[in-house]
Amino acid sequence: MDFFAQQARVRGSSRRLVALFVLAVVAIVLVIDAVVWLSLGQHAAAGETARSNLPLLLGSTLLVLAGIGGSSLFRIMSLASGGKAVAEGVGAVPVPPDTRDPALRRLRNVIEEVAIAAGVPVPDIYLMADEPGINAFAAGYSASDAAICVTQGCLDHLSRDELQGVIAHEFSHVLNGDMRLNIRLMGLLFGIMVLAIVGRQVIWFGSGRSNRRDGGGQVWMIGLALIAVGYIGYFFARLIQAAVARSRESLADASAVQFTRQTDGIAGALKKIAILNAGSGLQVANRHEVAHMLFGEVGSFNALFATHPPLMQRIRALEPGFREQQLAQLAASMADAARAPAAAPDESPRAAGVPAAVLPPLLPAAMVGGGSANAPFQHAAALHQAMPPALGEAAQQPESALALMLALALSLQDALQPAQRHIVADAFGDDVQQAVQALVGELAELPPIARLPLTALAFPALKQLSAGRQQTLLGALDALVTVDGRVDINEYCLARLLRVQLLEARQPRSAPIDGLKKLPACRASVILVCTIVAAAGCSDEAGARRAWLAAMQQAFPGEAIAWVPPPRAWQRPFETALDELDGLMPVAKELLVQCLASAIRADGVVSVEEAELLRVICASLHCPVPAQAAA
Repeated sequence: MDFFAQQARVRGSSRRLVALFVLAVVAIVLVIDAVVWLSLGQHAAAGETARSNLPLLLGSTLLVLAGIGGSSLFRIMSLASGGKAVAEGVGAVPVPPDTRDPALRRLRNVIEEVAIAAGVPVPDIYLMADEPGINAFAAGYSASDAAICVTQGCLDHLSRDELQGVIAHEFSHVLNGDMRLNIRLMGLLFGIMVLAIVGRQVIWFGSGRSNRRDGGGQVWMIGLALIAVGYIGYFFARLIQAAVARSRESLADASAVQFTRQTDGIAGALKKIAILNAGSGLQVANRHEVAHMLFGEVGSFNALFATHPPLMQRIRALEPGFREQQLAQLAASMADAARAPAAAPDESPRAAGVPAAVLPPLLPAAMVGGGSANAPFQHAAALHQAMPPALGEAAQQPESALALMLALALSLQDALQPAQRHIVADAFGDDVQQAVQALVGELAELPPIARLPLTALAFPALKQLSAGRQQTLLGALDALVTVDGRVDINEYCLARLLRVQLLEARQPRSAPIDGLKKLPACRASVILVCTIVAAAGCSDEAGARRAWLAAMQQAFPGEAIAWVPPPRAWQRPFETALDELDGLMPVAKELLVQCLASAIRADGVVSVEEAELLRVICASLHCPVPAQAAA
């Protein structure tokens, strides 16, 4: 039940949704056309021929289609800014990056660690402060414009592990491509519901008619039909919404377990929803609009309208031996804990539960076939803790985050630094250049493997820069990394990652959707990308060739392919190849990532260069960094 299989299921859900929605719209059009024909059409008397009703029915059809389509498009366009618009639409408020509230600090730390483990930028973080129920949702068109929103109930009632389980569930929606489908569902439901709103207006108009002769009766009939069809259509649209959502929520629970490598967290959160009076309910007026994207049900529904499987079914899927009677025991223990003095959670930068140790320049140990079951999260937490506090603070504000990215691109060679300082001063002025220099000393304490995770932490602040300033930053990074006439892998990965994610965040709706290509259709691009990754991890050509052969045997088994060393100017061909490979179908992307993992672990060591290249490749392919190379 991995990311790629789930992504394929989401595509199937999307197709079914479109098919069902088309059928619903066709039925609505036919009903409205029938009512219009009965009330306004020309009916033949005995022995007479009625005038053609075709223009009337054609006009009715076009008006209904334009109403539904236009309303749906309007609602989807109103959410064009992605996750932020959805979160603010339900009254959520952003969580400040420099918050001193221990509960909010814990929330930020958990979300940042999950983002580092998944290899995606940190999403915008929102809180529904007036909601006592335990609930959460993720919204947006892609990982680059995602927002994760939690209720106050999550902060008040969940332990750190339980909060991590809920956040991992929401990240699975981010990674699996559910968010784009969720926004479309919001638009389609709105489009159908608008018919009922128009019907009320038509009746109001008809009530102004003095008598049936003025057409008042016919107008009333059409208005009533619009109201009836609108609500009936909305009824069936909600059924579609619920059916699609239930299947995806079950998979998201399983994905969260696969992601965190433990069931206690998410199962514990579900048990507390079952125990607490507030459950997972929401009080906000438009809660039904976002019901299909929430962690739990927003209220009590008939099974047909439930957007989630029953709570006990979800709990037993995670803990097969769990009995409903055990909820009473848990409720008693929670009551005892509530009577005891509450200690504020310690969420200082060094208190995330993993000792701050010297980090090896590796991805999680699972990447090379070893390590504990929860290695990705342990490694992400250790990376998070290993970052100097000054760098963490710099990543929180737009201008200081900009200076931080420029500082990351500076060379360690003294001979190149004067030219690089000149580039920064020309692009941004002396003040920024001095801020960059002030960060250089702090960066010396940063483990090399933490460079790109630090970029992920800075991403929410970088998104707040104006489009022009973002473009100037990307241009300055390109100039900085090529100042010596060559580009090393670390420098390239920083510039490429920021370019991909910032451009996508600026135009959320343009984020690419799943492709249809198979691996053989992109043979040259696959070979080139595998060649560059293999060469990055080996100091000699023989080792690079062995790593490359391991990838080729998995990608194109039985084929004889000649090894060709990567070109000296590899960056542009590499980017062209990545753009083509992003058009692969999910199953082909899965195979490609497995091939790259085979090349990386061929010598049993994951270098910083290999780790950063893999992170950039996965970002370009819109898939998470694999937790296990053998998966």
